[in-house]
Amino acid sequence: MESTEKQALSYLNLLNTEYHKLHKAYEDLFWTSYMGDHSVDKRLNTALKKRDAFRADASLVKKLEGLKDGASKETKTRIGYWLWFFSCYQTPPAGLVIKEKIDKLEGEVQSKWSKRKEGYIDPHTKKFVLASSNKMGTIMVTNGDEQVRRACFEAREKSSVQFTPDLVKLIKLRNEFARAMGFKDFYDYKLSTVDRMTKAEVFGLFDKIYQKTKYAIKNIEKLEKKMPGLLKPWNFGYMMSGDFIKEEDPYHQFSEALPRWGRSFAAMGITFGGGSLGLDLLERKGKYHNGFCHYPDLVRTEKGRLMPGSANFTCNMVNGQVGSGYQGYHTLFHEGGHAADRLNAETIDVCVNHEYAPSSVAWAETQSMFCDSVFGSVDWASRYAKDEKTGKSYPFELFERQIKKLHPTRPLALNGIMMVTDFERQAYEMKDLTVDKLKLLARKTYAKFYKRAVPSHYILSIPHIYSFESSAYYHGYGLAELAVFQWRYYFYNKYGYIVDNPKVGEEMKKVWRLSATRTFTDFVKMATKRPISADAFIRDVTMTIPQVLERAKQRIKRLERVKPYKGPIKLDAKIRLLNGKEEIANNKKSFEDMSAKYKAWLERK
Repeated sequence: MESTEKQALSYLNLLNTEYHKLHKAYEDLFWTSYMGDHSVDKRLNTALKKRDAFRADASLVKKLEGLKDGASKETKTRIGYWLWFFSCYQTPPAGLVIKEKIDKLEGEVQSKWSKRKEGYIDPHTKKFVLASSNKMGTIMVTNGDEQVRRACFEAREKSSVQFTPDLVKLIKLRNEFARAMGFKDFYDYKLSTVDRMTKAEVFGLFDKIYQKTKYAIKNIEKLEKKMPGLLKPWNFGYMMSGDFIKEEDPYHQFSEALPRWGRSFAAMGITFGGGSLGLDLLERKGKYHNGFCHYPDLVRTEKGRLMPGSANFTCNMVNGQVGSGYQGYHTLFHEGGHAADRLNAETIDVCVNHEYAPSSVAWAETQSMFCDSVFGSVDWASRYAKDEKTGKSYPFELFERQIKKLHPTRPLALNGIMMVTDFERQAYEMKDLTVDKLKLLARKTYAKFYKRAVPSHYILSIPHIYSFESSAYYHGYGLAELAVFQWRYYFYNKYGYIVDNPKVGEEMKKVWRLSATRTFTDFVKMATKRPISADAFIRDVTMTIPQVLERAKQRIKRLERVKPYKGPIKLDAKIRLLNGKEEIANNKKSFEDMSAKYKAWLERK
């Protein structure tokens, strides 16, 4: 008779094979649909239903439980990962019925969203101008005509409430699902299963930040006396940073984004574990309206050999639009950080190698946000950001002017994230929810975190809240922001610099190898040597202007002692640059060749 150990290993192999097949079938169709081809949506829902049924199958849990006794210590650990995974999805039959309703409604909303006509009425010609929400957002920050900015604001307000009736239905269904799973509400369900934290823990951190930084709201009121009209929501971004976005644009041209991103990652030793990357970076009609990274092929073992995974990531960069290039850079670093995280996994069980629970949203976002914090730093800009035409490096004088002007609002850096988390928490806790109640909540929450003269429904336009996977999720960004500040503090104290530091990449890979085998709080303590707290964030955003400028000078000076990375860009990945179903370029010959071909294609566009 076969030993329990052999039976356990055989069964684990079966689970890995079956779940990877179901996961990949869903993710391949997900990518196709979200890139604009909705002819696959019925197949997508079928694949999702099959995947969810597997994750909720109680018989698989029973079988695993029976294999623990007699298994080796290592195999028991692996069984523990699968039991943790299944515990996140064990769903009674009634819950599966509700989940199917949720999936169907979300699919309908996504389809309607992708087909809607977006744009604004030109205040001068009175003609409709086609423009996506992303594009209108950029116009509101960069266009010098206040009437145009206001027209974009009003158009976005109108579109923000377009699907509020659907959102009310989704919130009620999700709460019904959460109660079927034994939780008070959907937010409680998400926090408990994904991040293993309570509302008290998360909102305790956020409340501390709000109380310590809300003094800056009065700073904005004082600014308006010097800048009349500042508090109008269509003016704020333009009057505070519009000129800076225009001034910075030559230093962040998207045509140079690929080589600068690739060289920066290579210098830090950030690679992709031999995996494959598919990048779809430009905006087009029908395409999903927000950036994301998913992993169709999970890192796994086949015949005892660790197999590399794959990642697809996307954004909605508007080629040639002022300020949009910066967004493209941000995506490459942010979503590239996500991809590097999971593609460097060395755990052999696929249940902990994807972005879904038991993977912590907060820890996954820590990786991506840490990488985009590298790009957003003045030390990175001093080395990599150059005017393509003149060859001049990013001027410190520009950074200094930004700090002096924007410093009064700096303590409010986390308010946008806290606003969404506060709104969703209250929405899921609200009794007898209606469309009017949800709109009022959106306006009230916006007013709490943003000092503006006109109320806004902006929160209702955020894509995350319409998806089961990413709703009740925004706290992850907030927790990640705290972890990023804490991790950066750790690295600067230990090494003195982060940009182009291969030791930083080396340390990050140590935790990436563990994939999702720990909780967020465990990982933060492991990486930063301290429990998660708001201290590093609060200390940073409440610094004085002289302190910020002096620190920036010190970091730039320290980086001058680090030799720039001059070698070929090798990221240990097969990379394809896509535009829908069209492949524009790949790195089969070299990363540099791929970048040149993509640049030429952009210029033709």
